[in-house]
Parts: sequence; C-alpha cells; structure tokens
Amino acid sequence: MKTLWRIAKEAVRYKWWLLLAIFGTLALTAVNLIAPRIMAAMTGLVAEGMTEEKFISVLWMAGALLVLFLIRILFRFLSSYCSHRAAWKLVLELRMKVYNAIQSFSMDYFHNKQTGELLSRVMNDVATFELIYAHITPDIITNFVTLTGVTIILFSINPQFALITCIPIPFILVSGWIFSHKVRPNFQKMQKSQGELSAQLQDNFSGIKEIQVFGRQHSASEKVLIKGKDLTHNMLRALKLSAIFHPSVEFLTSLGSVIVVGFGGYLAFKDQLSVADIVGFMLYLALFYGPITGVAQLLESAQQALAGAERVIEILDAPRSVKDNPGASSIGKAQGHISFENVSFSYIEGVTILDDVSFNVKPGQMIALVGATGVGKTTLSQLISRFYDPTAGKICLDGNDLRGITLESLRRNISIVLQDTFLFNGTIEENIAFARPEASFEDVEAAARIARIHEDIMLMPDAYNTQVGERGVKLSGGQKQRIAIARAILCKAPVLILDEATASVDVHTEAQIQQAINEIAGTRTIVTIAHRLSTIRNADVIFVFEKGRIVQSGSHAELIDQDDLYQKLCKVQEKA
Repeated sequence: MKTLWRIAKEAVRYKWWLLLAIFGTLALTAVNLIAPRIMAAMTGLVAEGMTEEKFISVLWMAGALLVLFLIRILFRFLSSYCSHRAAWKLVLELRMKVYNAIQSFSMDYFHNKQTGELLSRVMNDVATFELIYAHITPDIITNFVTLTGVTIILFSINPQFALITCIPIPFILVSGWIFSHKVRPNFQKMQKSQGELSAQLQDNFSGIKEIQVFGRQHSASEKVLIKGKDLTHNMLRALKLSAIFHPSVEFLTSLGSVIVVGFGGYLAFKDQLSVADIVGFMLYLALFYGPITGVAQLLESAQQALAGAERVIEILDAPRSVKDNPGASSIGKAQGHISFENVSFSYIEGVTILDDVSFNVKPGQMIALVGATGVGKTTLSQLISRFYDPTAGKICLDGNDLRGITLESLRRNISIVLQDTFLFNGTIEENIAFARPEASFEDVEAAARIARIHEDIMLMPDAYNTQVGERGVKLSGGQKQRIAIARAILCKAPVLILDEATASVDVHTEAQIQQAINEIAGTRTIVTIAHRLSTIRNADVIFVFEKGRIVQSGSHAELIDQDDLYQKLCKVQEKA
C-alpha cells in the first residue's frame, strides 16, 4: 500500500487527464452494460412473435444500439488516449526525476553500481508506470464497475440465479491472493536480473577493445550468457506460476458457466425464467466472468509493474551522503583561497586514507601533491570538489566551510582535468565548450590555443567540427588531454585541479601541456597531482605525502636539498 500511495502521489499532476480517462472508462462500461439489456429485449420481442408494432420497436432498439456503438468509439478514445497521454507524460517526468536523482548522488553511491544497472532503472523500471496508469488502472476501474453493474442487473432479473453465478468468485479471489504473494518476488528478481544483464552488456561494450586484444570474446560471452540465463530462469519461474494460475481461473469461470447454464435450463423447464431473461442472463454472463478472468492477467501485470515501481522509488528515496546542507549559500566567484584544517578521511571505516592534513593555498598559487600511489593525493582533490565530505576536520574556500556552500556554486568555481579524460560523443568544439555552452567560437579557439591543441585541430578534416567518437576514441591520448585542458581553461574557474594530467602522454605532448599550465599559472589557484616530478618544478609549494600525511612541504629548490622522501623520489625518476 505504501508503494501504491507513493505512485498515486507521483501522478497527481496529471489528474485531469486521468479523470477524463476514468470518465471515458466509466461511460464505456455503461454502454457495455446497457447494450445486452437492449439485445435481450429485442430477442424477447422476436420470440413472442413479430407484429408491425413490435417490428417498429425492434428497429428503434437497433437504432439505439447503433448510436450506443458509435458513442462507444468516443468513450474508448477518451479512455485509451487520455490514460496513455497521462501515463507517458508521467513516465517522461519520472525518467528525468530518476536520472536527475542518480546524477545528484555522491561518488560513494557509484562504488557498488554498474552503469548498465542504472540504465535499466531509468529505461525499463520507469516504463512500468505506463503499464500502471494506461492499462492496469483503467482495467481495474472497468472490471470493478462492470462486475458491480452486472451483479446488480443479474440480481434484478433473478436473485436465485444470480447467487449461483457467484459461486466461483471466492475460489478465484483466494487463488488470486496466493498467486500475487508467490509471483511478486519472482518479478522483483526478474527486474534485478534485467538490470544486471544490462550492466554486463554495457561493461563488455565499453571494454570491447580489451576483449578483442586479449582474445577474451569467449569469456565475455560466457558472462553475458550467465546473466541471460539468470534472467530467463527468474522469468520462467514467474511464468510457471502464471501458467498454473490462468488455467485454474479459466476452469473456475467455465465451471460457473456450466452451473449457470444447467440451472438456467432447469428454471426454464419449470417456467420460472423467460426466454428474454435467459438470453439476457447469457449475454451478461460473459460480461460477468470477463472481469473475473481478467483478474489473472491483471494480477500478473500489477506484480510486474509494482516490482519495477519499487526499484524506481528506491532510487528517488535513496539518501545522499553529500548534499546541500540547510542554510548553504552561494558564494559567487571565489578568489581561490583553499585551506585544509586537520582533515582526515576514510572510504571504509577503520581504513584511513588521509590523516590530520592541514595546509593553506593562497589565491593564484600553484601547489603540487606528490607521493607514491595510494597515499591520498587524488582523494584530496576530490574532497576539494566535495565529491566526498571529510570524516574529520574541515575544508574551506575563501574562508567558507565547503559544507556551507551550495554544491552548484562550489563546482562552478572548480574545474578538473583528470588522467582518464572523458570526452562526449560530439564535436571538438562541443567538448571544449561543455562547461560554458554559451561561449563564442573565438573563446573556444583561444582556449584551444592556450592548451596547445589548436594546430592539431586545424589539421583534422573538419577542424573544430570533427566528431571525436564515443569517449574520444578517434583522438590520441595527448589530444584528448589537451582538449580537456582547453575545456578547463574556457571554464575560467578560479580553482583548477590537474590530476595526473601528463601521466599517459609522450615527452613532446608533456612539454606542450606544461607550456599550457605555465601560461595560466598565476591567473587561478592550481592544484596539480603528478608522478612525473619534472612537471611540477615550477610549483610555488610542493606537498609530499606518505601514508596519508604531509611529511614535507616547500619549493622544489628547498625540498631537493633535504635528505628526505622528495629527494629520493627525484633520484629514482632520474635513474628511470
């Protein structure tokens, strides 16, 4: 009931379309209830023997039926179109809600989630709301009204006969209750399996180059097969229950029909039931057992839809570990003063990544973070962007605790260039202008020149309109890196974070990237993380990390003269 109530709350914005659909459904049901009554009356007149007067009455009734069937077209349109319009509008809104919710989650949420699984939530699970509002809800209303109306009509014809008609109903309701409790967990597993299969497919497609390079096609195919078998297994378990339930309901309704026909024949034999009443009863009998038989399909669809709806609501209601705190404010454009005050951080409780880190960065300074892999350098840069919150201490920008700044305004003041550069499937111009879509082409070109990528772009067939392909597959690693730097430069954020921006490029490209960094040095606060120590010699301050703590700090000239970790790191790289 909690799920149903939440679903109803989501649809309240489309209540007028839904009310129109309900009106059409009720009117359509009324037409379906009236028509058999008229047909029974016509049959009764014919059975009594035709006269001119009765023939005229039959013609009037036939005309009334024709009008009803024409009106039924309008009511069916209202019922179908309005419910589908409301349902698909709701699906679009919920799809965007789910997407925006996923987009707003902090990084820790994605540690245990695969892209394909999230894609399945947005596409497949949200689509079940269309099933609920365009099919299940109208069917429930139609079935309920039809069943109520037919029951009243049947009791008005012959109460004793009507009671006989109701014999199968308790058995059908009990079997339906058992079915719904048994089948729902299977549909939940099926939805989960569908998400896992999507995740595996997405993973394989993203790593298709590695699969082919290492000849792992068979292994990759096996993983897809395992996920596919799991989905098929869960689906077949649900279908097996359906295959038992549907024939059982059909048998019970057929048994009821046999009882009704036999008892009706007995009453007719005793002259207690007229031909018109028997015909009317038989016509209404189909309407009576139709909704009851439809309960089987309705329950199956409802369980499947609710399983998907629960997964959607799970996303919408998932807590955010990093979010705007109450009272958080926008800071406008920052100066770029960063301070860490006794900051500690752990991804997993008890496993410390950063331990009591404190330092200050003045606006316009360039600082470098160096140390062995896994000492917390990248984690520190992610704390500055507030992808995570520290477990102890605080981080400030221009004296403001990051937790008191809105995420939108904080990230407007920070741009990042990562080692694993991500480019969107579009043109080079679109990728550079991603952070500032309103930027002019002249601004894009100027940023590209600073990033030392303009000449490369002009050698391409379509220059700035060149398509980069998925994740920039058509470009070299160095070109992607410099496009990412151009994107960060165009952003004009007062804080620039360079996380291993030169780690995977050749010496020539590294020199070009270094020239780009030197050109913007002093115009913004730069935090650079590097394993190649040659790239950070010009940094104002170098912080040397070991086991999550700062063990040295100073300029390159100051640190190289100290017989400590920085000197050892430089010597190791010189020998390499």
